[in-house]
Amino acid sequence: MPGVVFPYGRETRLYEIAQERYAGTLVSALAKYNPEKSQEELVKAALESPVGSLRLSELARGKKKVVLIASDHTRPVPSKVIIPQMLQEIRMGNSEADITLLIATGCHRETRKEELLEKFGEEIVQNEKIVIHDCDDAANMADIAVLPSGGRLVLNKLAVEADLLVAEGFIEPHFFAGYSGGRKSVLPGVASRKTVVYNHNATFIDHPKARTGIVDGNPIHEDMVFAARKANLAFICNVIIDSEKEVVHAVAGDCNAAHEKGVEFLKRLCGVKAVPSDIVITTNGGYPLDQNIYQAVKGMTAAEATVKAGGVTIMLAKSNEGHGGQVFYETFRNQKDLKKMMEGFLATSPEETIIDQWQSQIFARVLMHSHVIYVSDAADELVDALHMIPAHSVEEAVVIADRILEEQGIQNGKILAIPDGVSVIVNR
Repeated sequence: MPGVVFPYGRETRLYEIAQERYAGTLVSALAKYNPEKSQEELVKAALESPVGSLRLSELARGKKKVVLIASDHTRPVPSKVIIPQMLQEIRMGNSEADITLLIATGCHRETRKEELLEKFGEEIVQNEKIVIHDCDDAANMADIAVLPSGGRLVLNKLAVEADLLVAEGFIEPHFFAGYSGGRKSVLPGVASRKTVVYNHNATFIDHPKARTGIVDGNPIHEDMVFAARKANLAFICNVIIDSEKEVVHAVAGDCNAAHEKGVEFLKRLCGVKAVPSDIVITTNGGYPLDQNIYQAVKGMTAAEATVKAGGVTIMLAKSNEGHGGQVFYETFRNQKDLKKMMEGFLATSPEETIIDQWQSQIFARVLMHSHVIYVSDAADELVDALHMIPAHSVEEAVVIADRILEEQGIQNGKILAIPDGVSVIVNR
């Protein structure tokens, strides 16, 4: 009887699947990849041999205002490993540089003090200048260009006015941008809400190329690359992490060239073949990406790519912070007809895109494909309002799933496990 361990918050949940029902487990090959160097050594080597760029220390020479875009609390980027080395490189080339760490919150909530301490450590929080991006702070935004899609590119003034703009980040499969990392530090990272919602418009989200693992022909990606270039993002240090959130690979250099190198490495390891199944159990990889329901949509898309139409997705996400988006929540609470909801999204012009619409659109697509049972710490009423079925353990969820399948005449449906839904690209 195969036992599968699923990340849940900072803990795990074990579920043993009956052999006759077991369809398999889809995991990234990163789970078995063993780098020859330590995390610190991998980042150091990347910074010393940048792709398509001079070393960061050389780029910093003569630059007064240096802005280093750093990820926020929703991303498992090992900033304690990356940021100190990037700061050292900058100061090696210019000890007088005025450095600001700009936290790329995108449209997320403000990163709290305790989250900054956990992410960067006390030394950096106490001694470095840290500014948290606010996408609604119009006074600190600058309108600098028109995106290829037609939207206005409005970015944080600190980024726009920097003499040298650089960024940290990590690369993983992304459910509509293809991959995270690189150019995403700028858009959506330090962009205005107006710019983010235009880039995430319904037509783009519905585009067949706006999917996990696809960048060529992806209109969302194309806008993001344009934004990074217009902002003069000169240098990135991006890492690839394993299930323990530890660095297994690092790239540095030009924001596009280095990102492409990282994507090449990741693509070789995270692609898995779909196994059509009646029940698919998945997660958002645990903390920090499973703190709310909004973020958990990402892991659901991995199941969407392999669960049979009308089947059951079982999603594990601690969701200790609740829904994660008020408008996202209200969209589903107020409209029970998913078909009408989707028609409304697709009829919305890019200029009229509302906050969280992209996540709602993808979530509605997932819900229209399969039933979703949600294992979490969230209130049952909240889960129910979001068109899902609440459960409090995998065992309970499977019992509920079996009832649903029995109504369709399916007995002992096949169960597929995807322990970390955000770490794989499921190829249909």
